[in-house]
Amino acid sequence: MSSFLSRYATPLTTGLFLVSLVSGIALFFHVGTAAFHGMHEWLSMALIAPFLLHVWKNWRPFLAYFKRLPMTLALGLSLVAGLVFAWPSLSGNAGAGGNPALAMVSIIASGTPTEVAPLLKKSDTEVVAALKAGGFTAADAATPLSEIATASGKNTMALMATVAALKAK
Repeated sequence: MSSFLSRYATPLTTGLFLVSLVSGIALFFHVGTAAFHGMHEWLSMALIAPFLLHVWKNWRPFLAYFKRLPMTLALGLSLVAGLVFAWPSLSGNAGAGGNPALAMVSIIASGTPTEVAPLLKKSDTEVVAALKAGGFTAADAATPLSEIATASGKNTMALMATVAALKAK
């Protein structure tokens, strides 16, 4: 095992860290989000194994860091920085945080076909007909979209996809 560790632990840690670094920067600046999101999440998870191998390989030098102040300060500052970002969610004071696109889906899904139709430049009759054609059998003009989805045995996101397709027509 020591030969494997010597050859691959540090190079894999370095390579996967660079992928995580580049994809993280792209996500931060909202560049290529669709391409980088899954890559960043999954390859950052894959980074755990070579990181552990790297620590195992360098265990004694690693322990020596804990005898000095810089490691304690760095870990303490990292913990504080993480808590600053996590605290609003952990304390229940997140406010209006979260994904704004999902917030809009929730707002629109609480509306009825009659209320949503003007956004699509369609009549409520056209919206109801499209929903029924999409398999939302409980569709009617006065029922909120989320209730139509549930009563039809489907999820709200599937209903929203059907509604969004109306805008393209």
